Amino acid sequence: MTNKAQKPSLRPHHKHFVADTDEQGLGAVDAVKDAGAPQSQWGEAWKSLRKRPLFWISGLLILVACLMAAFPSLFTNVDPRYCELSKSLAGPESGHPFGFNRQGCDIYARVIYGARASVLVGIFATLFVTVLGTAIGAIAGYVGGWIDSVISRIIDVFFAVPLLLAAIVFMQMFRDSRSIWSVVFVLGIFGWVSIARITRGTVMSTKQEEYVTASKSLGASSSKILFKHILPNSTAPIIVYATVSLGVFIVAEASLSFLGIGLPSNVVSWGGDISAAQDSLRTRPSILFYPAGGLVLTVLGFILMGDVVRDALDPKARKR
Repeated sequence: MTNKAQKPSLRPHHKHFVADTDEQGLGAVDAVKDAGAPQSQWGEAWKSLRKRPLFWISGLLILVACLMAAFPSLFTNVDPRYCELSKSLAGPESGHPFGFNRQGCDIYARVIYGARASVLVGIFATLFVTVLGTAIGAIAGYVGGWIDSVISRIIDVFFAVPLLLAAIVFMQMFRDSRSIWSVVFVLGIFGWVSIARITRGTVMSTKQEEYVTASKSLGASSSKILFKHILPNSTAPIIVYATVSLGVFIVAEASLSFLGIGLPSNVVSWGGDISAAQDSLRTRPSILFYPAGGLVLTVLGFILMGDVVRDALDPKARKR
């Protein structure tokens, strides 16, 4: 009986060669670079951001606005409240590049110092709504049930009220004690709903992930799961919206000051100067354009920053 599995014999003058694996080049083709640790979401976002010109442009605009708000003396040594009626509506001169307004105050100094009130209102109002909206939205999204239903209906009620209209009505309560903090409080009370809705939706989506289920199976408490796993992985859309909201609140403060119900007249602000410049619009329109330009550039910087950060944190946008 013959063995069918027997290997065929080689002829004496023939040699049998078997190529080594390395000679085939498969190792180089299938090699995976594993020398470095994988980057986090924020590491990938920063890698994408630093390649975007809009990121550096918006960052420069925000930096200049923050420097004007924090250190106005770096830009001018003129008192914005010092006015000379003899220089009313006078044009630019040495040390006063923007000229003077109707009261004889230096326009350049008022534009520089006007950034402080607007930026402070924007920053503190954004912090207020971010903390409040994130807390309410996280509770609604994580707990669910009737608590989510009640909070959602409250959010719907506040969402139906226009922010600026509500601020105009409630600022009448502070007619005799108007300040930066009263404006921040009113804007914060009616501005938290959007962040709450975003946080609620993000938390509801994140709590379905496998790592959350694994934490529950290991006996982790609800508070630990929420603060250690869910919220850290839900911050991207919150930060993006907060960046854009900062510009929105700056515009809201300027609108209230323009209407005369925002910051008091003794506080230098862009909205107040725009309102005061209406009487000189025909004769000296530049009096209005300077504070309006400072407002527009600052808000533009925050909106552009929000757009580029959103694109950087969106995996689909990074692939495009």
